[in-house]
Amino acid sequence: MQTPQSKQTNLYETDFYAWSQQQADLLRHQQWHQLDLSNLIEEIESLERKERQELRNRLSILIAHLLKWEYQPTKRSRSWLSTIRIQRLDTAEIVAENPSLQSYLLEIVDKAYIKAIALAAGETNLPMKTFPQNCPYSLENILSDRFYPGEPSSDDLMS
Repeated sequence: MQTPQSKQTNLYETDFYAWSQQQADLLRHQQWHQLDLSNLIEEIESLERKERQELRNRLSILIAHLLKWEYQPTKRSRSWLSTIRIQRLDTAEIVAENPSLQSYLLEIVDKAYIKAIALAAGETNLPMKTFPQNCPYSLENILSDRFYPGEPSSDDLMS
């Protein structure tokens, strides 16, 4: 005979959507003793990891495009500019929705930079050794909508 807890665990493994709806309903009705606590805890922790990963990915893409912008000035495009702007906006939005992640930004610049070099090298066909070993941009510059490294761009591209 299955216990209510084992039925919930089984539902968690076989139909995550139904399980999450069930857990939300139990929470809404304050039926604490019926909650699948071990899986709820796991899911809440995975949400934290997901937010941090999303922030790292946005920062990696942003830094990669700043590198491309600086190291291939003759290939600058509205597409690159748009990607830089969107990644900055998305990063700011994630931090605005999760203010405690602000301090995490400083922690992840180095990790994001490693991915950014790989991305920039892959998209530019420049050797990875072209780029500095450490991130050449401060976090403040990376996130600033006024910062574009290298030679100034033509006004028509920036407007």
